[in-house]
Amino acid sequence: MRHLPLQRAFLSLIAAGSLWTAPSFAQDRPTVAVVATGGTIAMKVDPATHAPVPAVSGEDLIAAVPRLKEIATVRVVEFSNIPSDYMGPDRWPSLTKKVEEVLADPSVVGVISHGTDTLDQTAYFLDLTLKSDKPVVAVGAQRNASDWDTDGPRNLLNAVRQVQAEDSKGKGVTITMNGYINAARYARKTHTSNVQTFTSGDVGALGYVDEDKVVYYYTSPRRQSVPLPERMPRVDLLAMYAGTDGSHVRHAADTGAEAIVVEAYGWGNMNEAMHDAIKYAVDKGVPVVVATKVENGRALPVYGFKGGGKGPQNVGAVFAGDLSGDKARILTMLVLPTTKDQKKLQAFFDK
Repeated sequence: MRHLPLQRAFLSLIAAGSLWTAPSFAQDRPTVAVVATGGTIAMKVDPATHAPVPAVSGEDLIAAVPRLKEIATVRVVEFSNIPSDYMGPDRWPSLTKKVEEVLADPSVVGVISHGTDTLDQTAYFLDLTLKSDKPVVAVGAQRNASDWDTDGPRNLLNAVRQVQAEDSKGKGVTITMNGYINAARYARKTHTSNVQTFTSGDVGALGYVDEDKVVYYYTSPRRQSVPLPERMPRVDLLAMYAGTDGSHVRHAADTGAEAIVVEAYGWGNMNEAMHDAIKYAVDKGVPVVVATKVENGRALPVYGFKGGGKGPQNVGAVFAGDLSGDKARILTMLVLPTTKDQKKLQAFFDK
């Protein structure tokens, strides 16, 4: 067999609309459609390599959580079985369409399994593009199915409970792991292996799945909706680093990048060479979005030295606000087909 790299991951997306209780009769159970895409919860240790590889189907995932039968009737839809490192713009539009198809059935509440390495990106893409107003819950696992203390089953059960909570409607796509609910826009993976890996920085968790009920700490996360483009444009994500000459930005602009996202320092600061490279790209008609490497706070054009935020803004760059570089790239890919104008692009990031 072809062995795949270790992927500590799992995502489930669930949409529903009724208050969670443990039904007394089978006919009272809601139907949950599980759209499986792979990840660590769908992995087991391979005896030849002694490392986790994709091995578990969506049906197997559900069978591992017996309590699900008490609260839902589950139907599995196999989308893929890949490490989440393989997930990206080539698959995201099809996933959005599949989830919409599942949620179009008024009797169905839906679930999707996916890996945590790109979980926050996929969740944000879906949050931007799904038209259904049913809640969608992204669930991950840091420990594979061979581990005695795998966290996948409890996370999956919590997600099914959350999606049925009356207050879950209108929250958009959320990521729920270790009990904590995080809005897709803000959630970030912050630890390589700990089960408490997803957090929302300054904003904080949206809520918590407790033993008796789902508790939301605030009403609604900051969200917007954009249409799926006919084609996903190439948008490169590049880093500012000490001593860079900006050649990687010029190379991207010269080799077909339709836009570039730069992860800069602080509020969106960089050295003179990177500033000049951004001007080079913008002058060639390639929009540049400046995000920050820093986990908390916003990218803003504040400093006036060459390379400070004011400089890139003055030569045409857009600022990503509180979006990470990964998520700024996703929003750029989705809105670039509608405009390349600096002010119009900036308006999407300011929403």
